[in-house]
Amino acid sequence: MEIDYKNIKVIGFDADDTLWVNETYFRDAEIEFGKLLSEYETLNKIDQELFKKEIDNLPLYGYGIKAFVLSMVESALEQSNYNISTKSIEAILKIGKDMLNKPVELLDGVEDVLKHVSKKYRIILATKGDLLDQERKLEKSGLTKYFHHIEVLSDKQEANYSKLLNHLDIKPSEFLMIGNSLKSDVLPLVNIKAHAIHVPFHTTWAHEQVTEKETNGKAYKTISSLRDLLKLLN
Repeated sequence: MEIDYKNIKVIGFDADDTLWVNETYFRDAEIEFGKLLSEYETLNKIDQELFKKEIDNLPLYGYGIKAFVLSMVESALEQSNYNISTKSIEAILKIGKDMLNKPVELLDGVEDVLKHVSKKYRIILATKGDLLDQERKLEKSGLTKYFHHIEVLSDKQEANYSKLLNHLDIKPSEFLMIGNSLKSDVLPLVNIKAHAIHVPFHTTWAHEQVTEKETNGKAYKTISSLRDLLKLLN
């Protein structure tokens, strides 16, 4: 499918698992959480119940590590029938603090691509999650200088993107979004007649996964590395 990018004025980049490693740390945290609760439930059940709790809490807590920690605490209390020790609750809090203190590991080619693309286009960071954590990661990354605008969204649905484009004073046809999540970074943009490019990460949170039916017939490109973006925009 040929897609023309010649009218693009602004390019948006997702942050987590597009510019730097993120989901890997959540998978590691889930393993540690499973060990803490292993005397109460099977690992599979622990994982399922934690995910269910996260989804139930999304409207209240939103996305990010702090929301994840609150869901772990609630899930631990319920799955242990409120018998879990205060020491274990403390261990859960430590899991979250360790996640927040992780170094920012840039993915391959990220800075080279941003440096090149920012010479021709206005580029923005469009991410979701906890504001303080995202600001901290961006500062650690050393990438702030490349972005014209930073937007931490409460969610990434069509209405959120439409509001963002109105704020940027551009038409959907003039905007290109780059990200690892089909659900959050690609399909909402295609649905509002903007452009999107999918850069898969090796692991995806279950909540962000979509079916083949949802992507069928949608006009977007998938590239294996962010470096491939430069070929598409030349």
